Amino acid sequence: MLNGTAMYSRKSQTHYRRKPIDANPSIPLRRLIFIKLTTLLLLTCSTNPLYALSCSFTFDDLNFGTIDLSSGSTFQTTGNLVANCTGTPGQRVRICPNIGSGSGGVAAGGDPRYMLNGPSQLQYNIYRNAAYTNIWGSYFWGQPPSPPQPRLRLNASGTGTRTRPVRARIFASQTGLPTGTYFSSFAGGHTLVAFDYNSVGNCAVIGSTNAVQVPFNVSATNIASCSVSSSNLDFGTAGLLTTNIDSTATISVTCPLGMAYTVGLSNGSSGTSPVNRLMENTGQQIQYGIYHDAGRTNAWGATVGTDTLASTGTGAAQSFNAYGRVPPQTTPTPATYTDVVVVTVTY
Repeated sequence: MLNGTAMYSRKSQTHYRRKPIDANPSIPLRRLIFIKLTTLLLLTCSTNPLYALSCSFTFDDLNFGTIDLSSGSTFQTTGNLVANCTGTPGQRVRICPNIGSGSGGVAAGGDPRYMLNGPSQLQYNIYRNAAYTNIWGSYFWGQPPSPPQPRLRLNASGTGTRTRPVRARIFASQTGLPTGTYFSSFAGGHTLVAFDYNSVGNCAVIGSTNAVQVPFNVSATNIASCSVSSSNLDFGTAGLLTTNIDSTATISVTCPLGMAYTVGLSNGSSGTSPVNRLMENTGQQIQYGIYHDAGRTNAWGATVGTDTLASTGTGAAQSFNAYGRVPPQTTPTPATYTDVVVVTVTY
């Protein structure tokens, strides 16, 4: 209503005719199928396939070189595992370097491993860390220790390299072992290096996939070495030298098991024979001798095969008594008389 005047307007209406369905719908159907196939093709082409993976490996020999077990010390050496791989650019590769017992064998539980010199066993092991606490083992040797799982990433050209230290240590306190070369071989099934793309899973999953044998050796040579120590031969305090004065010292020798050796004693600073050694003080002297029997009949000198003492090493300390005697003689001025005798071990 506007100014009291009524107005009416009819909206215009538009009518649409429904187009009849094509009696032959094959054309739209073909279009639909074409669109779906095209979409499927684009999705398939957008996924990058994994190329075939190949790797090569080398283990350095673990050579301890020359060692002296008579010292009772530990000995260490380090080598490397080197991996070179080719495959899909940008992908990571998981490496499973299984190291077994070696030809020298291993104790129950995987520690220690052994190097052999005939029937003699030298205890050692191979480790994953610089602290020598994590044993490098295998998924295939029936012992608890497992291998590390180093990984490498392939570059834009699809290649990659990884170097992993391999550490070994010989245990301390094996002084009882004989000299010679100790050896263990890791040929054949003693090493089995498996590998696959990291996406496959860990080494327990990878198992023996692509596994290759990568041999190396462990060796050490125990040299001939002996050590010696002794106590002093102290005759104490005496008045007149009118009777025999006896005393005893102890000489300790440590040589490797089975090593033949002799122990000789020098004639002292100014002595002329094993029974005519001389203790001195400001030009005055006291004569004495040293023997290797309690009866003091077998003089102990330094001529090998004549008056030295012969023995064979056990790997442990062996003790020998040195029997000293001051015979009756003219008594010199009261004072302290001394001499220095050198102990020589020949082997």
